[in-house]
Amino acid sequence: MDSLLQCSEETKSCKENPAVHKGDIKSLSFEELETVFLDMGEKGFRARQVFSWLHEKQAADFSEMTNLPLGLRESLSRQFAITVLEPVEVLVSRFDATRKYLFRLADGNVIESVWMEYHHGNSVCISSQVGCRMGCRFCASTLDGLVRGLTPAEMLEQVYRMQKLMGKRVSNVVLMGSGEPMDNYENVVKFLRLVTDKRGLGLSARNITVSTCGLPDGIYRLAEEKLPVTLALSLHAPDDEKRQELMPIARKYSLKEVLPACDAYFEKTGRRVSFEYSLVAGVNDTKEEAKALAALLKGRSCHVNLIPVNPIKERKYARSGRQAIADFKNVLEKNEINATIRREMGRDISGACGQLRRSYREKRP
Repeated sequence: MDSLLQCSEETKSCKENPAVHKGDIKSLSFEELETVFLDMGEKGFRARQVFSWLHEKQAADFSEMTNLPLGLRESLSRQFAITVLEPVEVLVSRFDATRKYLFRLADGNVIESVWMEYHHGNSVCISSQVGCRMGCRFCASTLDGLVRGLTPAEMLEQVYRMQKLMGKRVSNVVLMGSGEPMDNYENVVKFLRLVTDKRGLGLSARNITVSTCGLPDGIYRLAEEKLPVTLALSLHAPDDEKRQELMPIARKYSLKEVLPACDAYFEKTGRRVSFEYSLVAGVNDTKEEAKALAALLKGRSCHVNLIPVNPIKERKYARSGRQAIADFKNVLEKNEINATIRREMGRDISGACGQLRRSYREKRP
């Protein structure tokens, strides 16, 4: 039980969080929670009650768990903490219902999350790490490097807190905020199992997208997890040379290593892979590059998301013009590659990953 009170092996990043002194109860799986109560001499049904309070009713304090005896609530409070994120800044778009939240963690770090409303439901984009070490040139998340990975509870709380603040149910979750999910693999997978658990929020795994810069080992591992989530690869260029210019991680993993991992993911899960392609003016947006991309992806069951890049002040990159974007899409479609232009949301509220966190830190060093 001691290991569960501190952190399970899967939630090892809470050991890196100096603010966490009690057990991280919201990061425990249902089975781990059962073990905790059995070790306490309690009946197994207490696990169902507490799991429901944490993940279905989303209680912020043990005192809210009124169907538990007072003594048990006090005992749990002494041994465990309930992770609750504090919103410290909220930006609301003038153009749509997009909201960008800056949440403070227990150790004082801050992370970004985004609420987006589409005709098919409400989507949230959440962070998996505080900062990032992947070094993508057009992303503000990586400018100050990686601080630490988020615990499963800290990822869950982004979903729960936005849902509660908005008073609306989340239907889709995208791990495409700050951080590289495959660089925090164990905690991300545990988050996926918790958020899809029918005893809690019960979100469909098919409504979850995990985005990666392209860490092949992580992709192969995820394919074996029996979690039919959508895999999104940050591609951004049709060849290694251009990709390395935009994404330093590509110097370590070539397309000859990354694309077979994506193919294996499709073969194992039956889930079509999405390829994210941020269009940067004069860098990767020509018709020739569109043709090269079509040739690279030919024969694959995939979808290309074309993303007009959100400029950040620390870089000179600019978004492609409308005509260049339309021409790029047309070339792909003529070559039988499924492609869409991502709807621009939150451009007026520090839309690029890491922008809000960075501006907040600049004001409050």
